[in-house]
Amino acid sequence: VQLVDSVGDLVQPGTSLRLSCTASGFQLDEYAIGWFRQAPGKEREGISCISHSDGETYYSDSVKGRFTISRDNAKDTVYLQIDNLSSNDTALYFCAADLSYGSLVRVAKSPTLARYLEHWGQGTLVIVSS
Repeated sequence: VQLVDSVGDLVQPGTSLRLSCTASGFQLDEYAIGWFRQAPGKEREGISCISHSDGETYYSDSVKGRFTISRDNAKDTVYLQIDNLSSNDTALYFCAADLSYGSLVRVAKSPTLARYLEHWGQGTLVIVSS
């Protein structure tokens, strides 16, 4: 099981960016997918999750309204659309997979539980700067 995050980017404040997470070696539609991020000097934060089948989603309060998670199971890919980027969004972004959407949301709400997730992407660095 392998997750491949898209290449990161240096972007200007106020612009948009779409991150992707692609499955390799397994069928993505069997898994719920979550996005996490870790800013410099801060703890890992769970920001969004999407269920494997019915498209149920979760967003943390810090990103609600600006971030949109979606999935294309035919392409084995989950996307994270980030709008109106600010310097506060500068972070290393990771995707993670779990068979249970409920478990993934619990981890997103309590990132100290992240050690229980087995499948992670390699991370993609997003830097927001003018």
